[in-house]
Amino acid sequence: MREGVNAFFADYALEQFTTARFEEILRDGNETVWVSQNTVGIDGFLRMSANSQAPVDIASELEITTLYVQPRHHGRGLGRTLLKSGLQFCLDAGQPGTWLAVNAVNEKATAFYLANGFERAGQTHFIIGDQAYPNHVLQFRLNR
Repeated sequence: MREGVNAFFADYALEQFTTARFEEILRDGNETVWVSQNTVGIDGFLRMSANSQAPVDIASELEITTLYVQPRHHGRGLGRTLLKSGLQFCLDAGQPGTWLAVNAVNEKATAFYLANGFERAGQTHFIIGDQAYPNHVLQFRLNR
């Protein structure tokens, strides 16, 4: 298991996760975001993107783009609660399911999704600059 974030990923995160970028996401009609917060701040969030074509053959075009819970809040059920909200949204939107890509070395996240009804659908790569990182593509089918 890796500890911390190296400079390469930190630079990417600082470039991608800006206030302006989140404001742009929130204005986009294809994006939906749920936030879990406490009296001090944000615990985690779920972002889903409509009209997002999976890199493998999956019927749904509704992607779980990001499910993030701050590590100090792991184990409290926040991720499961956010995921449940997203799956209800999927059902309400009339989608047959949803899909996501998860870093192949993130065994804890992969196990979380598999334990919550997702199944393996294939492989893809997350590209940053000239580097490619293997990702599992997982899907959740509402009508199994």
